[in-house]
Amino acid sequence: MKILRASHMERCIGCHSCSLACSRLVHDCLSWSRAGIRIGSAGGLTTGFEARYCLACDPAPCAVACPTGAFAQRKGGGVRVRRELCIRCGECAKACPVDAIHMSLEDGLPYVCIHCGRCVPFCPHECLELVEVGTTGPQPAQAGEEGHDE
Repeated sequence: MKILRASHMERCIGCHSCSLACSRLVHDCLSWSRAGIRIGSAGGLTTGFEARYCLACDPAPCAVACPTGAFAQRKGGGVRVRRELCIRCGECAKACPVDAIHMSLEDGLPYVCIHCGRCVPFCPHECLELVEVGTTGPQPAQAGEEGHDE
């Protein structure tokens, strides 16, 4: 199983190509508010950028908090999202320890990285990668850990 990692954020120029690729290719629209990965300043232009995305918690607090089962634990970490079950309550976003779930003001739905990797080839500076997780590779974040890979 593979998960997304922002392993080289020191290279990021803040172009948001990854966010727009996610929005367009995964969610069939073109909107920063409907992307599973979000890029923001790490404290100002001179301090660089950070990627905000699901760190693949296992167990996933967002899945536990979801009252309808719209967020379901994915084997190896992270979640599967079934939008047809979502009631737009926002409990998933409140439960996320790294603020990786964005509730869109456009449609009221939650947007989170599903670790599909479709954003990776759109980063012009190769800041993102899909990594294999298992017994020898990098492990998903444990629930409650804060921070982002940079």
